[in-house]
Amino acid sequence: MTQPSRDPVPPRRPRRHRTVIALVGALLAALTAGPPAGAAPAPKYAGYLFTYFTGENTSTGEQVYFALSQGNDPTRWRQLNGGNPVLTSTVGTRGVRDPFVIRSPQGDKFYQIATDLRMYGNGNWDQAQRTGSKSIVVRESADLVNWSPPRLARVAPDTAGNTWAPEAYYDEGLGQYVVFWASKLYSTSDPNHTGTTYNRMMYATTSDFRTFSPAQVWVDTGYSTIDSTLIKHNGTYYRFTKDERSPSQTPCGKLVLAEKSTTVLNRNYSFVADCLGKNAISQGEGPLVFKSNTDERWYLFIDEYGGRGYVPFTTTDLNTRQWSPVSGYTMPGKPRHGTVLPITQAEYDRLLQRWG
Repeated sequence: MTQPSRDPVPPRRPRRHRTVIALVGALLAALTAGPPAGAAPAPKYAGYLFTYFTGENTSTGEQVYFALSQGNDPTRWRQLNGGNPVLTSTVGTRGVRDPFVIRSPQGDKFYQIATDLRMYGNGNWDQAQRTGSKSIVVRESADLVNWSPPRLARVAPDTAGNTWAPEAYYDEGLGQYVVFWASKLYSTSDPNHTGTTYNRMMYATTSDFRTFSPAQVWVDTGYSTIDSTLIKHNGTYYRFTKDERSPSQTPCGKLVLAEKSTTVLNRNYSFVADCLGKNAISQGEGPLVFKSNTDERWYLFIDEYGGRGYVPFTTTDLNTRQWSPVSGYTMPGKPRHGTVLPITQAEYDRLLQRWG
């Protein structure tokens, strides 16, 4: 039988030559590949938006205030809207505290969540943690200027007495936002919440800030902890939380604790540092943390409640207890628990034009 003809076999390239070709191919693929599906390319930031409230001592203090940084300098701030609230609540208690803003992973939407709590004219902190709101206040925006009307979103269980300082982080693995807050939890046999308990950090997940998974406990130390915030760097999540114990119980009471983990919802974060802010502030809560837009540096603002409001600290290493107080800073009045959000030049200009 006649054998079919065959093309001549090309000479085999030397192994080193094949390796170089493979490396060049991989490099070209990396250079031409786009961002992951659904993710926006990293924007170029030109400044920061600071959202905050100012306290419970005035009738308008528990609303949302805006300030803009002086360019990319997060230690110099200007108040927007003449130092008056930019957003006010018309739902729930009609007071909002601890406003937190997050940019969607696609970059096309912003969500603001806040505590539904009004202490002005009341001041009963014990009652606020027994029969307080089980909801958070939610707003949405596509440009940081035009915001949807506020709405209440129920996140806490029936056993919760309060829902304080909500924040959110988008978990790429879950494809969901993890929303977390502090609640005092009471026994199911104590529906009137008359017993003694403490604040735990709770969490729920959501994709749209309208429908939430059932709340679960995230942090339970056996004593009150509140005001957790997160930042991710090189695959590690760094969490900063207020220790609610008094200084008579522990040397680090009423100050900030730093921990780390490789996953957001880990129940056992590793210790990094405690007593953050000690000797620079009298007491601290509401930590917010963000990376510099221009270099490998991070900023930690700690709310010296009852004192100056936010006081800034800085470091070049998140895995440290060495946070140095910033000297010569300018805050927009006495801001309380809020958020610093990196923004683009277009976003900066829109905010300045609207409220400058």
